[in-house]
Amino acid sequence: MSEPIKNRYEFVLLFDVENGNPNGDPDMGNMPRIDPQTGHGIVTDVCLKRKVRDYIDLVKSDDSGRNVPGYNIYVKSGVVLNDLHAMAYKSINRPPKGKKELADPAATQFMCENFYDIRTFGAVMSTGVNCGQVRGPVQLNFSRSIDPIFQQEVTITRLAVTTEGDREKGRMMGKKQIVPYALYRTEGYVSAHLAQKTGFSDDDLELFWESLVNMFEHDHSASRGKLSARKLIVFKHDTALGCCQSHLLFDKVRVERISGDLPPRSFGDYRVTVDRDVPAGVEIIEKL
Repeated sequence: MSEPIKNRYEFVLLFDVENGNPNGDPDMGNMPRIDPQTGHGIVTDVCLKRKVRDYIDLVKSDDSGRNVPGYNIYVKSGVVLNDLHAMAYKSINRPPKGKKELADPAATQFMCENFYDIRTFGAVMSTGVNCGQVRGPVQLNFSRSIDPIFQQEVTITRLAVTTEGDREKGRMMGKKQIVPYALYRTEGYVSAHLAQKTGFSDDDLELFWESLVNMFEHDHSASRGKLSARKLIVFKHDTALGCCQSHLLFDKVRVERISGDLPPRSFGDYRVTVDRDVPAGVEIIEKL
């Protein structure tokens, strides 16, 4: 792998949903997540990280379904995390540490080297077999819709029934929770300082940008509807510490609704502008 990154980055990702549920809230009957005070839609950082992980798992697997060395995924369905921790100690040929003992730094390093999502997002690996805790260089904020969203519950029917006792009914009823349309904005950070500790490299960074652009393309389902990445604006600092505060750069990306009094129903109902008058040492890169 290449050397850890040496520059700080911030980024703004715009994505939209059409007739789908980008992130259901299990506490609210899986209705789209919402800020109850403002009515704006919310998509959690965990939701987007899941899609990034799934994309990396897809593109970094060989024909047999095994991950390319260095690009295993730590948090995935069906995996027992403590088994992975034990594997790390077995690989470095040292006895495993319990959660009340100090983790072996070699085990932590092994996990960073072999698992892309640990190297990127960090992980708490101190449960059971202790491989330590890692703070990842890439962090995401919650996504928030540009405008308040309209949560809609649609009744659907199914001709097939589930049990013999339901045969008389002839059909079953169900519900789908959707947002007719919403444009979401999320902001994120990439720390060169933390990348030195996890080994997050320029190759890893390029793969991360690629995943943000393409993560929805392999995650389509009936419930999520049409999800699309629309804009990815990256701010690159010429130093590891950076040249200015991150919020000053985020403010350079402005999104304006141009549909008037009509509710937005497409990306064309918005105008996105980027103020390129940025502090010295900052470069703007549009990935999408």
